[in-house]
Amino acid sequence: MTPNPSQPRPVRYFHGGVPGLRPGDLITPHPPRVVDGCAVCQARAAGVQPTVPGLGVVDPITERPERVYVTTDRDYGRFYASRWYRGDLYVVEPVGELEESTEDRFPTWTCEAARVRSVYDRCVLLTGSQRRSLLRRWTAADLAATRSGDARAGR
Repeated sequence: MTPNPSQPRPVRYFHGGVPGLRPGDLITPHPPRVVDGCAVCQARAAGVQPTVPGLGVVDPITERPERVYVTTDRDYGRFYASRWYRGDLYVVEPVGELEESTEDRFPTWTCEAARVRSVYDRCVLLTGSQRRSLLRRWTAADLAATRSGDARAGR
């Protein structure tokens, strides 16, 4: 069967995070992950904005800890999966109303929960090249936001 170009493609949402989930599992909000000895992790868990001397603010505190974040940008989802030890990237179905996130430069929404539809990538580890590529996109989005005064520019 040939795809019909006049029909819109269904939106595919990704969520990168905790490893080991299976299709049908429900992703719900959770407290910040704290790694022993990580000052940034401990600050986030205490509700304090983490900063690093010479870099300033790093890994901003989530504005909506009671919600689950989903994105249509696979690479952005892979980044969040890579932050977990052997984290996974999932294709998910949002549960509840989607609300556009105002804190991300990439297309991101929040929802009450997300149901795993499929596992897209297990044990995500980004190569140096993949991290640099994402950093270039992030930097370009930050510059565009600064120029336009829009916190979400670059989407």
